[in-house]
Amino acid sequence: MDHHVLSNGTIWLSAPTMDDLDTITECCQEPSIGEWVTIPVPYTRENAVAFIAEMVVPGWADRSPTWALRRRPDGPVVGMIGLSQRDERGAEIGFWLSPAQRSRGLMTQAVNLVCEFGFHADGLAVERIGWRAFVGNYASAAVARRAGFRYEGMSRLGSTQRGRRRDHWSAARLRTDPPGPADGWPAEFDSVDRRAGYSRPPGDRA
Repeated sequence: MDHHVLSNGTIWLSAPTMDDLDTITECCQEPSIGEWVTIPVPYTRENAVAFIAEMVVPGWADRSPTWALRRRPDGPVVGMIGLSQRDERGAEIGFWLSPAQRSRGLMTQAVNLVCEFGFHADGLAVERIGWRAFVGNYASAAVARRAGFRYEGMSRLGSTQRGRRRDHWSAARLRTDPPGPADGWPAEFDSVDRRAGYSRPPGDRA
């Protein structure tokens, strides 16, 4: 599929390129990203090269697009978000954001833009977008909840990160679900510190 730039006038989502290697590498030195995302640790420039060459480029060709989050059209990468197609009508979302850009609502805006693209007939035309995050990643859960994802449960040792199995939460948004904050999340998500950590992007993104 062709690259699609998404924007709401506040953020811009565009495919990361080899020109972004140094910025991606720098962002991925952040410990909280390594804690919650399935990236290599330590993360090197060679890892960023492999991410672009082996995941971003073939992903766009295979209906699993990845976008870099930017504050202006030609700005540096401050985050990453992507959809991994699971089947003809289903996909999974994943994302991370650099610490300096957190607590501004940027990732919630990005998730909404990506979901609109995923559901639209001119996008992926899926009916369901799933979300997963390792248990404890309340910041990612807060983003998913604000973007209309409905909590579906916890899977014991349901995901793998660098050879270690970990519990994960799951939620999903259907094409027919409203985009606003979702009800039905457990009470624990109402009272915890949500400032650190972002979700495991599908397919080891970044």
